[in-house]
Amino acid sequence: MELVGSPLSAIHTHLRSTPANLLPAISSMTSSYKNRFPYYPLPQTFSLPWLPSSYYRTATNNPTLASFSSSAQGRAPSKMLPFMSNRTTLFTRYTPEDWYRSNLTNYRESETSRRNSESLRVDTSLLIQDKHHQTKKTQMESTKNLGERVNDIEFWKSELCHELDEMIGETNALTDMKKRLERALAETEAPLQVAQECLLHREKRMGIDLVHDNVEKQLFTVSLAKAPSALSRQPWGSHPTLAAPLTAAIPHYRSNRAAQHEVERDLADKQTAHRIDGKCHHLRNTSDGISYYRGVERVDATISVPDSWAKFTDDNILRSQSERAASAKLREDIENLLVVTANEMWNQFNSVNVAFTNRIAETADAKSKIQTHLAKTLQEIFQIEMSIENIRKAIRDKVPPLKVAQTRLDERTRRPNVELCRDSAQLRLVNEVHELDETIQSLQQRLRDAEDTLQTLVRAKAVLEHDLAVKANSLFIDQEKCMGMRRNFPCTARMLGYV
Repeated sequence: MELVGSPLSAIHTHLRSTPANLLPAISSMTSSYKNRFPYYPLPQTFSLPWLPSSYYRTATNNPTLASFSSSAQGRAPSKMLPFMSNRTTLFTRYTPEDWYRSNLTNYRESETSRRNSESLRVDTSLLIQDKHHQTKKTQMESTKNLGERVNDIEFWKSELCHELDEMIGETNALTDMKKRLERALAETEAPLQVAQECLLHREKRMGIDLVHDNVEKQLFTVSLAKAPSALSRQPWGSHPTLAAPLTAAIPHYRSNRAAQHEVERDLADKQTAHRIDGKCHHLRNTSDGISYYRGVERVDATISVPDSWAKFTDDNILRSQSERAASAKLREDIENLLVVTANEMWNQFNSVNVAFTNRIAETADAKSKIQTHLAKTLQEIFQIEMSIENIRKAIRDKVPPLKVAQTRLDERTRRPNVELCRDSAQLRLVNEVHELDETIQSLQQRLRDAEDTLQTLVRAKAVLEHDLAVKANSLFIDQEKCMGMRRNFPCTARMLGYV
C-alpha cells in the first residue's frame, strides 16, 4: 500500500548503497576517453540511487503473538496443541497482560521510529544545505580560477602580440638593410671597373713614363678591395668589404624567422587556450551543452605546471628579444659600415683624382720643360751649324796664306850661294808656315769638336722629341681617357643603398 502523491513508477523498496567505484578503468590518453561514454539524460521518474521510491510502506512484519504468552514460552513446537475452536480448551491464546504489553511495545517502536525519522530529516536537511553551499563555493572557486587563468593568458597573449609585432618589424628592417647592402655592394662594381680600366690604359704608357707612381698605388688600393675573394676581409682603406656583413645577415634573418615562428606558434596556442578557457569560464548550470563525461576526472593529460607554462612563453619572448637585439646590432653595424665605406670611397675617389691631377700637372710641366729644352736645342743646333760653317770657311781662308808662305819659302830656296841666308824674313816665313799649320789644325780640331757637338745636340733633340711624344701620350691617357671616365661617380644615396 502506497500513499497518494508518491511516484507511481517507483520500484525500489530499500535505499541502495552507492558502489565504491562507479567509473570503469580507462586509459590516461585523451583519445581513449573522448566520446566514449554517451550521454544518457535522466528519466522522468528521477530514479537515482540515492532517491527512495516511496515515502511510506505498510508493515510486512507478521508477529507471532503467541510468543508473548507466558504459557507458550519455553514450549517446543511439537508439544503445541492443535488449534481448537472450542473456547473451553485447556489453554487460551493471550492474556490481558500480553495485550497491554504488545500495545506498549508498538507504541515505543512507533515513537522510536518517529524520533529516528525526525532526526534523519533534520540531518538530511542540514546535509543538503551544507552540500549545496559547498558545491556553490567550489564552483565559484573554479570559476574564479578559470577567470584568473584567462587573465594570465590574456597578459601573455598581449606580450606575445607585442613581441611578434616588434619581431616582424625587425625582420622587415633587416630585409630592407640586406637589400640596401646588396645595392651598395653592386655600386662598388662601377668604381672597381673604372679603376681597373684606368690601370689597363696606363699600361699603354711608353718608356720612362711606365712608372709605379702614386696614381698607380691608389688605383691598386681600389682594385685590391675586391680581390681575390668577395668573402675575404680585404681592405677598402682599413675596413672590411660589404660582402662580409651581407653574408652575416643571412643567418641572422633565419634566426629571426625561427624566433618569429616560435612566437607565432605560442600565440596560436594561447589563442586556442583563451577561447577554451573563456568558454569554460562562462559555463553555468543553466548553460547549453553541459553533459556527463564519465571518467574524465581520472585522465591527466597535462604536460606542464604554471611555472613551466609561464617560463616557456617567457623563454620564447626572451629568445625573440635576444634575436631582435642581435639583428638591431647587425643593422647598426651595417649602417655604420655603409657610411664609413661611402666616405672612404669618396675619399679614395678624391685621392685618386688628386693623384691624377698632380701627375697630370707634373707630366704637363715636364712636357713644357721638354718643349723649352727642345726649342733651345734646336736653336743651339742652328748656332753650332753656323759655327761649323764659319770654321770651315776659316779653314778655307787659311789655305791661301799658307800657300803664299810656302811658295815664298820654296822660291827662296832658289837663291844662289851665300844668298841663302837665314835672315829674319826666312825665319818669319818659317814661323808663319808653322803658325798657319797650327791654326789650320786647331780649326780642324774645333771643326771635329763642333761636329761631335752637333751630333750630341741632334741626339738630344731626338731624345727630347721622343720624350715629348711619351709625355703627350701619358697626358692623353691620364687626362683624356682616365679622367674622362672618372668625371661621374655614384652619389651618396646610391653608395648607401637607398637607390
